[in-house]
Amino acid sequence: MNTEKMKGILSSYLRWPLVLGLILIVMDIHIYTLDPNIALYTTIYVGAYLLFALLLFLIKRRTVLRDLVTYAMRFHVATRKLAEGLEMPMCIMDSNYVSIWNNDKFRSTFASELGKRFNITEAIPEIDMRTMPADDDTPADMHFHVNQTYYHAIIRQLNVDHMLEGGPKVKRELARRAHHIGIEGQLYVLYIQDETDLVRVLQENYDQRLDIGLLYIDNYEESLDAVDDVRRALLIALADRKINKYMLQHDAIIRKLEKDKYIFLLQHKYLAEMQADKFSLLEDIKTINAGVAEETSITISMGIGSQVDTYRKRQEYARSAIDLALGRGGDQVVIKTKDNTLYYGGKSIEQEKNTRVKARVKAHALRDSIEVADRLIIMGHNMPDVDAIGSALGIYRIATDLGKPARIVVNSVTSALEPLLRLFKGNKDYPEDLFLTAGQAAEYVGNGQGVLLVVVDVNRPSYTDAPTLIEKVSSIVVIDHHRQTGETFTNPTLSYVEPFASSACEMVAEIIQYSGDEVHLKTLEADALYSGIMVDTNNFMNKPGVRTFEAVAFLRRSGAEMIRIRKMFRTDLEEYKVQAEAVQNMSLFMDAYAIAPCRADNFPDPTIIGSKIANTFLDIQGVKASFVLTEYNGKIYISARSIDELNVQLVMERLGGGGHINMAGAQLTDCTLEEGVEKVKEVLTEMRKEGDID
Repeated sequence: MNTEKMKGILSSYLRWPLVLGLILIVMDIHIYTLDPNIALYTTIYVGAYLLFALLLFLIKRRTVLRDLVTYAMRFHVATRKLAEGLEMPMCIMDSNYVSIWNNDKFRSTFASELGKRFNITEAIPEIDMRTMPADDDTPADMHFHVNQTYYHAIIRQLNVDHMLEGGPKVKRELARRAHHIGIEGQLYVLYIQDETDLVRVLQENYDQRLDIGLLYIDNYEESLDAVDDVRRALLIALADRKINKYMLQHDAIIRKLEKDKYIFLLQHKYLAEMQADKFSLLEDIKTINAGVAEETSITISMGIGSQVDTYRKRQEYARSAIDLALGRGGDQVVIKTKDNTLYYGGKSIEQEKNTRVKARVKAHALRDSIEVADRLIIMGHNMPDVDAIGSALGIYRIATDLGKPARIVVNSVTSALEPLLRLFKGNKDYPEDLFLTAGQAAEYVGNGQGVLLVVVDVNRPSYTDAPTLIEKVSSIVVIDHHRQTGETFTNPTLSYVEPFASSACEMVAEIIQYSGDEVHLKTLEADALYSGIMVDTNNFMNKPGVRTFEAVAFLRRSGAEMIRIRKMFRTDLEEYKVQAEAVQNMSLFMDAYAIAPCRADNFPDPTIIGSKIANTFLDIQGVKASFVLTEYNGKIYISARSIDELNVQLVMERLGGGGHINMAGAQLTDCTLEEGVEKVKEVLTEMRKEGDID
């Protein structure tokens, strides 16, 4: 309330005795009409009352106002001293965020070296000017820190025009005075609280939250089978000692669940330390081979659940993370949070498992799933290759011989796939609608009741040839040989993902052998499966294993013919010219990585050509890995290949893709071939700085 208004209120209070005197005068007149003698006495008293009331108004008015002003000044000085000495930093700013007043705490903390008037950003560069309040009712709230001190700032807006009270003349005078001292429009009042202790307590609470992890020895049985009894005990003891020592360094509690499985608990702050050294236990565990069994290679996988509210949820995340780590080939750590999935390690080549027990178990489970289904729909990844179609034909044969109708989804036919599909057109042994587009497949599925979807050669729903079918069917089976990523199918009936396998065709060939005596491959199907293995192993040059050749032997016995297959997939002259141009444009980055754009716009399947060129570059001496980029349908496709010196899957995952340790790919949008080449170079440079590549 302003001074002028206060004066008016006090004056009105002092006038009230005079106003009440009028009532007494009226009363006195009325008494005169009743009894003039008595009225004479009342007149004397009323006159005395009015005289004293008038003297009080004239004499005491100035005294009361003077005392009021004195009190107000003292109150103003006291409150100003209180505000200036307050331990909370305060600052008043004009509409340009220039300080017009600040207390001692603010000046000593933020503006000790500044003049009397300064912009708030000069005192506090960390403050975000974009969060200033837009009106008087809604204060701005922000947090910032200076060095190791954390602050909470509250900013309120005050409108000067709304603060001016009184008549027009008074408002004009106050506005003139405000303008004279540089106050116009809005004022901003800044309050700052030191919340360092609160932040420290919250951080300590966050750091001390328990994360749950699972640790599995990847190839426990295979490693022990390769050594004698004496070395076996030593091998187990060394592995157990290294694991316990590593956990002890990070104050973790670890317990062995089974002979090759552990569970551990650790404070969240120690997880950051493990991440900083990139889980050195992954490499350290491999050193126990020296002096024990040179032919043995032990690797471990870890899955850790973190940053969720309940311990049960963290355990579920840990279980999901370890499954993901094993599905990606082992020798790595996967950390799963509610917002993200992080990967560490995964540099070693997947070791082939000699036992076929898992293949037999999965084959029986697949047979059970087929027998309870009414019909099957089979599909691979978008732009399917020979491996996807070959493995799909193998599943088709199992379903058909078990008496279940099945169809295969092929949305687009590439030139590399056309020679194979041509063999099935008009063939009386196969239905005319064996291969369906996505639209035809949707009609075939109908409401999805009783339909089993078998997905082959891909484990990411978004990469399938017809993703819309996934939500329509009753159950799903996934068979793939690529490493898993964070994107997976939800609750599949059966998931058989083996990264050590050379191809999906190899896995299906094994499954067929355990599917029952009534399942018999036809010659064309054996050729297709054989072709898929050949393509994915680059003519048995890329990670074929013992079981690969066992599958090939089975297919040969089933009628597959190498000469017939070779003739089917011969390359035409124009494709050779495109490959030669790509070789000419190839650059050797870091003296080890072949990178080349492939301009195959006139071909229906440039990505297939790109993958062939990437394989060719590996034959150049000194090349550790190759990256070939092709443009197709507005996207840039990257084909990445290596032999054993670089995990190209890790490179492609940083670009949003994935795959195998020595065969991977990615898709880029909104960029040119040249920009894509630069992105690959940036990732390789970044990985070298981080020590992930030599």
